[in-house]
Amino acid sequence: MRDIKQIKNLKGKTVLLRVDFNVPVKNGRVQDDFRIRAALPTINFILKGGAKIILLTHLGKDGKASLSPIIKRFFAVSKISKNKITFFENLRKFPGEIKNDQSFAKKLSSMGDVYVNDAFSVSHREHASIVSVPKYLPSFAGFQLTREVENLSQVFEKPKHPFLFILGGAKFSTKMPLIKKYLKLADSVFVGGALADDFLKAQGYDVGKSLVDNTNYGIAEILKSKKLILPIDFVIKNKAIIDIGEETIKNLIPIIKKAKLILWNGPLGKYEDGGAVATKKILKLVAESKAESIIGGGDTVNLISKMKMENKFSFVSTGGGATLDFLVKGTLPGIKALG
Repeated sequence: MRDIKQIKNLKGKTVLLRVDFNVPVKNGRVQDDFRIRAALPTINFILKGGAKIILLTHLGKDGKASLSPIIKRFFAVSKISKNKITFFENLRKFPGEIKNDQSFAKKLSSMGDVYVNDAFSVSHREHASIVSVPKYLPSFAGFQLTREVENLSQVFEKPKHPFLFILGGAKFSTKMPLIKKYLKLADSVFVGGALADDFLKAQGYDVGKSLVDNTNYGIAEILKSKKLILPIDFVIKNKAIIDIGEETIKNLIPIIKKAKLILWNGPLGKYEDGGAVATKKILKLVAESKAESIIGGGDTVNLISKMKMENKFSFVSTGGGATLDFLVKGTLPGIKALG
């Protein structure tokens, strides 16, 4: 994977830069600009080299969302002159983007001389702007994409021990491969969030109205692992588990203190329903620990941004599903496309 430092000459060229500015917007205002700020080193490097930039991003799932709030926040945060950067339209507005249509990819590539992908968080998608534009232009990885690959790779290539993996959130089907893989690689795997509900149910506990996935994922076999750590107490609201309890947090303290590497993906409670207390407490414990800490997952990262803790960890990934896929497979379609 070639990075942008290997571009021989940028002067006078137009760079198609794929970023992921698909950030939360409410009432026309950006709620979290972490992904926008993460792309700035790449953008500034390209501009310093004398090139102009066409930024490619999507916003929302159906392409109906206006990029106006994104553009407004971008220029406010970056303080870059508007004559050096052009925003292309919301990519999802065009059916050819998701369908990975080659004629759409050729149309995009015709606008620039060089392609740079700095959108790690969408590089698990086989979309035209991710995997097909690189076929038609000299293609390179931006700084953020390179940082993601370097930091996340060390987790499965040369992990430090003791290694603690904290996994939360929902979507059991996407996270089951992670649990299986990291029960082999890590020294301890703590499962919280809605994922823990399935384990509790498999052990015969009544989980009330808590979110569960009734598919059989072979949980009984996983429960035999001595590396697996599950919550022992909970916060209940309206007959559903919304967070892990104080005793569970106390149990994690010595493990966090001993750890030399902590990988975390996904919130440990239903934070939009008042279940963010444990996640915040454990984030602070991890930040205060001497361990190398790598944090991923869209919801967890949004919480970190709200707490203004981005600089308290060794690395905070911009990815959600992309981080999960990379941690399981060790690569992504968008990374392969730059090879």
